[in-house]
Amino acid sequence: MNVVIIDYGSGNLRSVAKAFERAAGEFGLTVAVTADARALSDASHVVLPGVGAFADCKRGLEALPGMAEALEKTVLDDGKPFLGICVGMQLMASVGREHGRHRGLGWIAGEVVPLKPSDTGLKIPHMGWNELFFSSAHPVFDGLREGAHAYFVHSYAFVCEESAHRLATVDYGGPVTAAIGRDNMIGTQFHPEKSQATGLRLIGNFLGWKC
Repeated sequence: MNVVIIDYGSGNLRSVAKAFERAAGEFGLTVAVTADARALSDASHVVLPGVGAFADCKRGLEALPGMAEALEKTVLDDGKPFLGICVGMQLMASVGREHGRHRGLGWIAGEVVPLKPSDTGLKIPHMGWNELFFSSAHPVFDGLREGAHAYFVHSYAFVCEESAHRLATVDYGGPVTAAIGRDNMIGTQFHPEKSQATGLRLIGNFLGWKC
């Protein structure tokens, strides 16, 4: 069985793949980086990374023949564990409001809006290390302490319609969504592949997650 990392022209796939490869062997899994929708039929876990603008990432995903349909079947119908990273997480929203209004995948109700910290001295994008605060327990966070540091790079934030779907926050001039999830799906605004021990623990937990 493969951990499938979707290549749709967005994100540093090399660093994402290397981080997952470090953990995959413990679970007897291999890692495949692919743009081929057919690969999802053999997936044990699905990872959607993403860097850049919401609309560009959505177009890149839709440009892959059959990928949107295969994703929906694999994640929503078959219930395989799914992790969205950064813009990959944001694409799970109903709507993204970066340079206009753009439809997301609609998997978790909410919208992606510009970051507006209450402290006007804070720079946009929010870039660098910051502390995680967990809103609720989740198997993917096992072993991570409150205040664990993770690496962020983003100018937009996910606002969930249902508070239960917001699993973790980060303080950047007020609480900002750092992780979302429901059922077999989870997303992180931060980059696990760049978050050293915190990220590797989260990746290992994700690969061992029985959802």
